[in-house]
Amino acid sequence: MPAAKRNHRGKIVVQHLAIRYPFAGVVWQLLHHLIGFERLGFDVYYLEDHWAYVYDPVKQSPGPDAAPNMKLVIPALQRYGFGDRWGFLDPASGDYLGMSRERCRALLREADAVFNLCVATKPREEHQSCRMVYLETDPGPFQVSLARGDSDAVHTARAHRDFFTYAYNIGAPDCLLPTGSLRWHRTRPPVLLDLWHEGVGPAEPAVFTTVGTWTNKGNDVEIEGEKYWWSKHVNFRQVLDVARRAGQPIELATDLEGGPDYDRALKGGFTIRPVVPMSLDLDEYHNYISASRGEFTVSKDSYVRTRSGWFSDRSATYLAAGRPVVTQFTGFEKYLPTGVGLLGFNDAAEAVDAIRQVNADYRRHARAARELAREYFDAAALLEEIAVELGL
Repeated sequence: MPAAKRNHRGKIVVQHLAIRYPFAGVVWQLLHHLIGFERLGFDVYYLEDHWAYVYDPVKQSPGPDAAPNMKLVIPALQRYGFGDRWGFLDPASGDYLGMSRERCRALLREADAVFNLCVATKPREEHQSCRMVYLETDPGPFQVSLARGDSDAVHTARAHRDFFTYAYNIGAPDCLLPTGSLRWHRTRPPVLLDLWHEGVGPAEPAVFTTVGTWTNKGNDVEIEGEKYWWSKHVNFRQVLDVARRAGQPIELATDLEGGPDYDRALKGGFTIRPVVPMSLDLDEYHNYISASRGEFTVSKDSYVRTRSGWFSDRSATYLAAGRPVVTQFTGFEKYLPTGVGLLGFNDAAEAVDAIRQVNADYRRHARAARELAREYFDAAALLEEIAVELGL
C-alpha cells in the first residue's frame, strides 16, 4: 500500500529502534507513526541513529552485523512508501546506510520536530540543533532516574523540548511515578485502523493469544525502598491456571522454553508457541493477531503497581482487529471504558470471570473492541493531538 502524497504541512523525523529489534510488533509501532504522520500531511523520514549493536532474535544476543535485521525491516519501509526516506547509522562501520550522512544530518536541522520514539536515541552533539520530542512508550525508569538526579537522565531531559508518555495516569495522586519538573503530555499508542480491519480470520476464533517476552531484564526501578520489576513474568505466574479454570484455550507466543513456569503454564491449560519466527514476519504477526479469539495478557509489574495508566500498543492492535482484550489493570481503567470489548482484572479470579463474560456474548465484545480502537487509538486523532500540542 503506497503512502499518501506528501504536502507542505511540515517536516518530521522519527527516530526508533526497528532495525535494532526487528520484531514485527516493533516494526508495526514504527509504521503507525510514520504512515500516520504522513497521512496528516507531513513530510516524514525515518532515522535510526542510536549507534547500538543490533539484537539477533535467533541467537538472542546483540551483535555488530545489522544486515539480517535490515532484510526484515527495510522491505516494510519500502512497502509503505519510505524506501528512499530512511537512514541507518551502522554501529559496526560508522557509515550511514540508506540516506547519506549529510542528508540525515540536514534533516535533523531542517525538521520541525524530531520524534525520539521509544527514546531510542541518546542525544548527541548533532541533535542539539533540532527540536527533539521525547515520545516514551515504556514509562518508569526515566522518571525515577531523573528524580534521583542521574546524569544520563538529566542530559536526556535537557536535550528534549517536549515530553509525551504512555503513562496516562502520571501526575495523578494514585500514580507512584515522579513527574519531576517536566510538563508531561499524556498519549496512547496510535493504530492505523484500516491496516487492522475487521473480518480477517474466522468470525469466532477458538483461541485467545498474546505475543511477548517472558522475562525482561534491566530497567527495574526502586521507589521509596520498594522494587518494581520491569517484566511480565512475575504477573503471569499469578494467572497460570486461568486457561484451565475458564475452560478457554489460551496460547502464549513467547520465548519460554522450559522450567517451572513452563510446566505450570501447561498444567494450567495454556499452550506455548515459540515466538520466533512468527514475530519476525510483519504479515504473519498481523494474521496471528487477526485470527485470535482475543488477547489474554498481563502487564509488567512496574506498570501495574505504580498505577502508571500504561496501555499496550499490541493490545491496541487486537482491539483494532475486532478482537476483545482481557488484560491486567494498570490505571488505564480510569480513562478507557472497560466491561465490553476491553476487560481488566486484578487477580486470577477476575481474569477467569472476564474471559467468561467475553465468551457469553462474543460477537458483542468483538464489535465493541473495534469501536474502542476507533474512539481511543485511532492514529489520525492521536497524532493530530500531538501535532497540535507542538504547534505543527
